[in-house]
Amino acid sequence: MNGASREALGAAREALDALTDNTSVDAAKLAGELAAVTALLDREVSLRRVLTDPAQSGEAKAELAQRLLSGQVGGETVDLVSGMVRSRWSQSRDLVDGLEELANTADLTAAQKTGALDDVEDELFRFGRIVSSSTELRSALTDKTAKASAKGELLGSLLGGKANPVTERLVVRLVTQPRGRSLESGLESLSKLAAARRDRMVAVVTSAVPLSDQQKQRLGAVLAKLYGRQMHLNLDVDPTVLGGISVRVGDEVIDGTIAERLDEATRRLAG
Repeated sequence: MNGASREALGAAREALDALTDNTSVDAAKLAGELAAVTALLDREVSLRRVLTDPAQSGEAKAELAQRLLSGQVGGETVDLVSGMVRSRWSQSRDLVDGLEELANTADLTAAQKTGALDDVEDELFRFGRIVSSSTELRSALTDKTAKASAKGELLGSLLGGKANPVTERLVVRLVTQPRGRSLESGLESLSKLAAARRDRMVAVVTSAVPLSDQQKQRLGAVLAKLYGRQMHLNLDVDPTVLGGISVRVGDEVIDGTIAERLDEATRRLAG
């Protein structure tokens, strides 16, 4: 992507990260809805052009997206898509490419939240090796005359129950909606997205009340310095902690909540 599209995609990525920071957001559901919108705009060229028409105001395009999608997908998806069409895109196809990336990133975020991102990345790599070593399988998956449903069934027999559900969803979308790409280049793009997510350490932060933007920035900077890597904060609000915050990075927990201190005092008294 060039110019305006690159800037628009950068803003969309930040919006997605901010949304999935909220632990109550179902990233897998979000991914499925973004993928459905991607398929719609990939199919409806005239609609795609209207939503990226530089002669139309961003607000008018956002209102059109909201009318089309409200009631069809969740509010989070409507907000993300509306924000994207408010931005300027160099080419109408860039909007669809951006939506597809967000859908895949949301699925990878779902895997990251359950600690399965490394498995997904490994499975994508191994699936690519299997495809490259089997001419027959590659032909079946890339046959333009074969129905998408048949390809999905084939992938289900290969991956169902054997791979992480996120891996299966990503591969099925790639094979059934290739959008002009080769299978190899699509798998490579997915692997790069997974690697980018893995390189960001994730801290699950629980607090009694929502943190301010300044508090989030300060905490992120402290944790990045402590762990030597960029830190992504997943924020959760739990009034039962009473005060302070609890931070979990991988298997390590830094607990500074009042509830934990009270529990510790109780254990000492009991001892």
